[in-house]
Amino acid sequence: MKILVPVKRAIDYNVKVRVKADESGVDLANVKMSINPFDEIAVEEAVRLVEKGVASEVVVVSIGPAQVQETLRTALAMGADRAIRVQTDVPTDLGGVEPLAVAKCLKALCDKEQPSLVIMGKQSIDDDSNQTGQMLAALLGWPQATFASELSISATKDSAEVTREIDGGLETLAVKLPAVVTTDLRLNEPRYASLPNIMKAKKKPLDDVSAEELGVEFKPRLKVLKVTTPPTRQSGIKVDSVDALIDKLRNEAKVI
Repeated sequence: MKILVPVKRAIDYNVKVRVKADESGVDLANVKMSINPFDEIAVEEAVRLVEKGVASEVVVVSIGPAQVQETLRTALAMGADRAIRVQTDVPTDLGGVEPLAVAKCLKALCDKEQPSLVIMGKQSIDDDSNQTGQMLAALLGWPQATFASELSISATKDSAEVTREIDGGLETLAVKLPAVVTTDLRLNEPRYASLPNIMKAKKKPLDDVSAEELGVEFKPRLKVLKVTTPPTRQSGIKVDSVDALIDKLRNEAKVI
């Protein structure tokens, strides 16, 4: 059983994002980049399935310039078996490679690799689109189970059971394999890559393919007009009476 895990190189979640002076996008100069946290959870879950003897191989894939090799090596150090980089000079951050193009690229790789399961993060923390997994499932015609907080594979390896959090509690879905599963935060806690595994990861295969080989075009369909920082939140004030509060809500905030 082969598992395909897409991963994205994103701004580290501990970094305070800065907007460029011309408001054309996010300033990435001297910014620490890391594997997208939701994708890291997906890699961890795939590796655990291998350790349980459920899966036999984990293939990680990422789209972007040469720098994404660092992201792929991180996933390999966590336990993935091999990696694929789809070459492109198009920025992969906000306004770059769009979810539909990513989904089409992953669809082509699924046709080539024939995985039994695709596990991916529910969204990236830079553009927060939350679209790629659903689009990929639609393009492949596969079942999908999103926002997984628990995942189990049947003994016959022909179906999976996914528990997901919803507003009213928990929902459990059964899907036939092959399928697409997107991960939520509570699915697991990713491991730290040990130094020996980091060294071993340098020897694991990492293949490069071009978008042209996959028959995919990364030409954007959307245009980012402007990126701005949120307005600074003003400090609160105290009022002397309920009447004063109602007056401010009605005349200043204009919410009543």
